[in-house]
Amino acid sequence: MPSPGKSSPAKTGSRPNSHRLTPASRASFARVANKIKMGKKLEKGLKEKNASAVSQDEENPNKTPEPYSCTGNFQADFTELCRRNSMTYIPPIIPRARPPTVMGHTESGKPDKGKGKAPQAPVEPDPDPEQDLDGEGIEAPPKTFTMKDKFEYFRPSVQVEMENFDKPDTVTEIYIRGWKIVEPIMEIFKQCWPKMAKLHTINLWNCGLSGEVITILASTITEIPEMRNLVLDGNTVVEENWHELMGEESPIQNLSLRHCGITDKGAEQIGQALGSTKRCNTKLISLNLSGNRITDVGAEHIALGLRMNRNLMSLSLASNFIGDKGASKIAEILSRFPLTHEEVVERRKHFSEKDFPERNKSPPGSRRDGSKDRPASVRSQSHMDKDKKGSKASAKKKDPKGKDAKEEEKHDKTKKKEKEDKTLTKKASLLFMAAISGSTASIAADTKGTKGKGKGKDKTKQAAQEVEDLSGGEVVNPLTDVADFIDGQLWVSGNRVLINLNLSRNKIAESGMNNLLKAMQYQTTILMDNKSGGTGLMRIALLKNKISQEHEVMRKLNDIMLHKDPYYKQPPQTPDGQSTT
Repeated sequence: MPSPGKSSPAKTGSRPNSHRLTPASRASFARVANKIKMGKKLEKGLKEKNASAVSQDEENPNKTPEPYSCTGNFQADFTELCRRNSMTYIPPIIPRARPPTVMGHTESGKPDKGKGKAPQAPVEPDPDPEQDLDGEGIEAPPKTFTMKDKFEYFRPSVQVEMENFDKPDTVTEIYIRGWKIVEPIMEIFKQCWPKMAKLHTINLWNCGLSGEVITILASTITEIPEMRNLVLDGNTVVEENWHELMGEESPIQNLSLRHCGITDKGAEQIGQALGSTKRCNTKLISLNLSGNRITDVGAEHIALGLRMNRNLMSLSLASNFIGDKGASKIAEILSRFPLTHEEVVERRKHFSEKDFPERNKSPPGSRRDGSKDRPASVRSQSHMDKDKKGSKASAKKKDPKGKDAKEEEKHDKTKKKEKEDKTLTKKASLLFMAAISGSTASIAADTKGTKGKGKGKDKTKQAAQEVEDLSGGEVVNPLTDVADFIDGQLWVSGNRVLINLNLSRNKIAESGMNNLLKAMQYQTTILMDNKSGGTGLMRIALLKNKISQEHEVMRKLNDIMLHKDPYYKQPPQTPDGQSTT
């Protein structure tokens, strides 16, 4: 048995460190234990919450997510909206391909000549050419293209042009080529495009558009702030509702509808959208309808639209089926034409509103307006006679220098007219080249993003600004123009705002060409006296019609148009005064 003064080994080993636990350590141990317990409870609560959320989603699988708000970042917005629409394939958004640039040269092709530029990295030497088994060198492939996987080139994609490739919200142009755009895709575009502040050009080539898609597109372009150019070449639409793109609220300035299978039915609607006695398109500057199926009937409808339209500056009807009747109708609206009964009625309405603007307004209220029993008092004839006598007496007391004032006013009007003529000629020359290519708005939009302080760039910006000012200028109403009464009809001057006309590759013969010649002769004659209505046609293309270029009519027409070209330069002359050509 153990001695009473010594503890047994068993008792000593059961609690060897019990005497070392202090009250402070016991309190800290309790706090740690409580934290662990709280953490386990929190984790358990989160698991239960997630499980309940999953069960709710499983119970409501058709629950619609919150609507997505576009931010202006086209790539992010388009991808997210396609994902929400459960699309199996989302077309990628890629930069538009550009030709490779030569090292050490700028985009304009001139070498860099500036001080303070960062030193360029040394050019790595070309690797040694590979050799075949016979020891002959193998020609390396050219470096002007990149290799891609099979069929990758034909996969749907959206090509974009940006002002700054580091900023995805600076997309200015969108190009879609060769894949069908259906209504769900266009609905996605309708949400994305209005939020893009710098977008000004949309090009949808051969995209299989339908009438419903055209309707959605027409409602979309009115909401894009900087929209100017729309190219829809190669899209045959059965409904031919192209006129919806030319509505009153449409901001389109350049519209291209080449090879769209437009017939006389579509041409009639386009002509009505261009202009009528009730309304006219005041935005469109360039319209390209080449490569369609427009005949004389459709050309007459377009000519009817040009009777009242005084904003369109470039029209292309090349590669159609227009003959002498259609060409004669176009020539008529370029020279002068008689007003119809409906147009005469509208003309009288305009003049009556101009002379008596307050005719339809209610008279000012009087003290008896509130009385329903008695009408307002009317001035008596004696009061009116007194007013007439007073006005005659005041007329006699006018300043004796009235003649001098009239002469000065006449002189000022003459100076103002000359200044307006010079300004109009300058602006027409500025727009001539842009109207030929149908890229007026794109030129104006591209110059906004140019950088640098060169004089040439400043001039380009100034020219682009003048283009935009001219496109948004005051609308001229031809019904209020001076008219001549001939054979019981009112004749007014034709359209002199159109400066570029393309009728190449049609079926125009000698009769139609002769009428076009008379129209150009009339414009040349009337422009000698008055240029306020426009500069007249400056360029007309008539190649490959049913008449030879060596014909007398064609030679006369070419001689007239040659001198009207603002970029025409006379050939240098010899010392004897004769031309070198």
